[in-house]
Amino acid sequence: MTYVVTEACIKCKYMDCVEVCPVDCFYEGENMLVIKPDECIDCGVCEPECPAEAIIPDTDPGAAKWTEVNKQYAESWPNITRKGEAPADADSWKGVAGKFEKHFSADPAKR
Repeated sequence: MTYVVTEACIKCKYMDCVEVCPVDCFYEGENMLVIKPDECIDCGVCEPECPAEAIIPDTDPGAAKWTEVNKQYAESWPNITRKGEAPADADSWKGVAGKFEKHFSADPAKR
């Protein structure tokens, strides 16, 4: 089992999860984070830290799509090891449905 980041992270990107990850398996895109499945040690400490409830185990129903998204973008986005600033409007995007189709960016984070 591994944990994956879902579309709930898009445009929220709070990054509380990054602070608690013992193996630094988060990668940062322009408007969301992903977990590299091969690096995740399945400890689960990130899941309760996410204010957007965007992290789920890959055994959850519907997680297969997110496992593939996480695997794909963890290969090209930069690794993030410290919590950064969440977008100023993050709270207004929390809980919005359909963000992947409308707002996902495949671009890596600009730091």
